[in-house]
Amino acid sequence: MADTAARPDPANALDALRALGTVVADTGEISAIRKFAPTDATTNPSLVLAAAQLPEYRALFDEAAAYGQQNGSDRCAAAAMAVDRLMCLFGREITRHIPRYVSTEVAARLSFDTAATIEKGRALHALYADLGVASDRILIKIASTWEGIRAAAVLEAEGVRCNMTLIFSLAQAAACFDAGVTLISPFVGRITDWYKQAQGVAHFEAEDDPGVQSVRRIHAYARRFGYRTDVMGASFRNCDQIRALAGCDLLTISPALLDELQGMSAGSVSHAIERSGEDTVSRLRLNERDFRWAMNEDAMATDKLAEGIRRFAADQDRLEVLLADAMG
Repeated sequence: MADTAARPDPANALDALRALGTVVADTGEISAIRKFAPTDATTNPSLVLAAAQLPEYRALFDEAAAYGQQNGSDRCAAAAMAVDRLMCLFGREITRHIPRYVSTEVAARLSFDTAATIEKGRALHALYADLGVASDRILIKIASTWEGIRAAAVLEAEGVRCNMTLIFSLAQAAACFDAGVTLISPFVGRITDWYKQAQGVAHFEAEDDPGVQSVRRIHAYARRFGYRTDVMGASFRNCDQIRALAGCDLLTISPALLDELQGMSAGSVSHAIERSGEDTVSRLRLNERDFRWAMNEDAMATDKLAEGIRRFAADQDRLEVLLADAMG
């Protein structure tokens, strides 16, 4: 994913990361995207909830509320439609400041419903078309449950590119690879958080960090078996984790950490994603039973996937309440 065109020597750690892979801004705020000039951007209900309450985005919020009021059959339907519109309005604004993809999330409450996820993915795709955003600029984000992965396989076959989020295990990643998705987002920091609590550890050095090791394993697996799906490290807690994954296809980074990286020397970054060597795990062939058993045997992945879905669903609900109140 690295840009191979000639470029000047990197001025700082962020530039050095850009020379090795694609930097993605993990934010819904346009001002941060302007500042850091990422290639891609990711959003989710939590990020949009935070951004939508800022004065500079009031016009987008009001436009979404009006859309829901005009098109919803009842208060609940209107609020849900308004949230979808708001997510896509933010996405449209973001595409004006980046050269490639913006990711927009399917409502987390649909994470265990394949048919509903397919329907919502198509609806978001249509909303973007209505807003004049080309299909090759968007990724539909879907939680990496068995049902979500099956939905993504259908959507990808229809030309709707997908970003599979809330990846915490190789089993999830392998199932996504086999589904032919465009992108997966393994979550580094949340894995690390779980192991810190489970082991009573205050800090992991980057090379021993369970989140870093998980992404390296997933990346090595994808390359070993020739999958074309891109791997995007996500959910970072510090710059050490980011630098330990330099050379990953993509890294999605919060504005606070992007700012820190701009203040670090370029020499602090080197190609590190494959430092641990090739993973020797056998190829996984997962049907539904095997996938569910693998998740059952991985307490961390089960806990963090469920927690992530609950959190995104709660913020989706908050957005719907705000928009419903705005509609009166």
